[in-house]
Amino acid sequence: MKTQQELSNGENIIDTIEISTPLGPMLAGATSQGVCILEFINRIKLEKEILDLQKLLNAVMLPGNNPHLDQLANELTEYFEGRRKVFSVPLHIPGNEFSQAVWKTLQEIPYGQTCSYKQQADKMNNPKAIRAIATTNGRNRLAIIVPCHRVIGSDGKMIGYAAGVEKKKWLLKFERSHSEIPADSLF
Repeated sequence: MKTQQELSNGENIIDTIEISTPLGPMLAGATSQGVCILEFINRIKLEKEILDLQKLLNAVMLPGNNPHLDQLANELTEYFEGRRKVFSVPLHIPGNEFSQAVWKTLQEIPYGQTCSYKQQADKMNNPKAIRAIATTNGRNRLAIIVPCHRVIGSDGKMIGYAAGVEKKKWLLKFERSHSEIPADSLF
């Protein structure tokens, strides 16, 4: 098995591990630059997401570890223990300028809080792009770290989570129970 960050044919390596969580196993992957994928194993269209990521990074995914994955595993443990509210692990998030802006606004939603797709569009000064923003949220490859689970419908409904609405509800209730925000203000 190759352990260097680039294969002889010029492809890069995305080291991958599986991380156990209270919500089920997650696939985690990282390059030498940072974590590039963290997804629940049961996420819809996971295979397509993996293929797209490999193409974007000219990379192949191989079982293996690196310091970013070690840090991620530790930070996820702290998160699920209710001790971590913000992740500091380096990220490697390929995407166009619009996608980068969408994912950046997701990272600005405070722990224990939610916003609507409309509020996210307003924050981006792009109120007519709600559908494009929602679609881009759905292409987020970094579950929990880039917290797309914190975006809900304008009517407060739990919509649009590729790993399943039940996981989204669980994450929101969990975060609310470990934040300073009153627990009854979520639903």
